[in-house]
Amino acid sequence: MWNRLSRGRFTNARPAVTLAATALLVCVPLSLLAQHHRKHETHVQIEDLEHQWQQATLSNDLVTMDKLLSEDYLGITANGELQTKTQLLDRMKARIFAISKMDVSDMKIKRVGAIAIVTSLAQVEGEANGQPVSGSFRYTRVYQHLPSGAWRVTSFEATRIPRNGGRQRGGVEPASGQR
Repeated sequence: MWNRLSRGRFTNARPAVTLAATALLVCVPLSLLAQHHRKHETHVQIEDLEHQWQQATLSNDLVTMDKLLSEDYLGITANGELQTKTQLLDRMKARIFAISKMDVSDMKIKRVGAIAIVTSLAQVEGEANGQPVSGSFRYTRVYQHLPSGAWRVTSFEATRIPRNGGRQRGGVEPASGQR
């Protein structure tokens, strides 16, 4: 159609347009496929690191925990205490807080740039200062992707879930301002 209407002016443009359209149709899906692959790869890496964290916690493996934590790590315990990397490793070494059982579920991983945010539910049993501890905890762990390609835990926060699920007796949420 272009050939007849244009009297030859666009005859060379038609193959170029077809080639550009074909390249676009091939490149866009390949780009989306590569993006999906990177997202899946990150998800697998973070799941593996979460498993390493869990095993290091259960076995009191200071070497692995030291490797997983960034130098500027800052954690918030379920009691609201701030902990640096050194403080966490010292507590592990002294067995001040020792976990003997940890069942993790409801894990969600979200990547934002060079950060991966993990939220999970953990059923935990262990000891704190020689006293038995057990319960359910929601936690958030933040991983930072370093230029070397490694991921390191840079932040952690745990919140204890009250045995009644955070609700008043009878399963009714308190009205705002009544907490």
